[in-house]
Amino acid sequence: MANWNSRIPTLKEYPMKAAVLREVKKPLVIEDVQINKPGPHEVLIRTVAAGVCHSDLHFVDGLYPYPLPAVLGHESAGVVEQVGNEVRTVKPGDHVITCLSAFCGHCEHCLTGHMSRCVSPETKRQQGEQPRLAKDADPMNQFLNLSSFAEQMLIHEHACVAIRPDMPLDRAALIGCSVMTGVGAVIHTSNVRAGEYVAVIGCGGVGLACINGAAIAGAGRIIAIDTQGTKLNLAKEFGATDVINAKDGDPVKQVIELTKGGVHHSFEAIGLKQTAEQSFKMLRRGGTANIIGMIPVGVNIELHGAEFLGEKRIQGSLMGSNRFPVDMPRLVDFYMAGKLKLDHMIARRIKLNQVNEAFEELKRGETARSVIMFDA
Repeated sequence: MANWNSRIPTLKEYPMKAAVLREVKKPLVIEDVQINKPGPHEVLIRTVAAGVCHSDLHFVDGLYPYPLPAVLGHESAGVVEQVGNEVRTVKPGDHVITCLSAFCGHCEHCLTGHMSRCVSPETKRQQGEQPRLAKDADPMNQFLNLSSFAEQMLIHEHACVAIRPDMPLDRAALIGCSVMTGVGAVIHTSNVRAGEYVAVIGCGGVGLACINGAAIAGAGRIIAIDTQGTKLNLAKEFGATDVINAKDGDPVKQVIELTKGGVHHSFEAIGLKQTAEQSFKMLRRGGTANIIGMIPVGVNIELHGAEFLGEKRIQGSLMGSNRFPVDMPRLVDFYMAGKLKLDHMIARRIKLNQVNEAFEELKRGETARSVIMFDA
């Protein structure tokens, strides 16, 4: 496999190429966009790789309102080019993974160890300041603190973490969202313990990471559920002990029969009302359902109240409840040690101008991940 670290691009002159969403349900447009210089706590990064995530597609389809126009992309890795005068966490030349859950470090959430919940405005530029991104002097909205479908990113220093330089950056990009979300949900949000039974609904990038995380945690049985046979085959490579094709019948009934009573932990990695409800129904007494898929705004989940008497729980998970400056370097070490399976998660490496093709593949459920590579 190609070593993409050897193809890190040189610094581009302003403006840069970026994929812009101007109207929902319309293709992204490749445009020249201006990017500002780093402020005191900001970092300018040359983007090397950016994963095309289903979450981006939710915003393209209008399922989650977002101010437009915006440069999309939020799963990425690159090389630090410049830093602001108060940056202490990274330096020019560092290889970094970005994270959309930027944190301030001193709010209630950060101080109690829940950095992924931080919503402090300090990690963004304030009203009246020059925007980080612009087009012909008009401000361009930054997407989820990052906007990584672009040749460069200008972000807060607490939206990235330095990693060891021998980690291939195309695979490092996956850790920035799907892997952190999936593995973190298993290890942090639900605290899966050795020997417990796990079910994962949806075997895209996040679902595969859940399966891999459950295997690392020592789960006794890991059941992968999907409607695509190719994805179920891939799930076995990531650690699934059993696979269920939902086309073959009620997956809840199949899980309960397979486990003789249900699973200790379930993970819904699609974002649908039906599968969210199924994730709760397949629990054994005392089990926990984790909703990590992005259920569209306005959709309600219906559950039978009497089932709560069995001490069953249902909860959300945001970016795997991460402490990413600690978690992501550890996940890199897991990959380098052969424990984290990233190589087969990437279906295609593409150019920026192929981003809309990647979205169409996601809609058809054909791939786990396409990764945009930014060449010199």
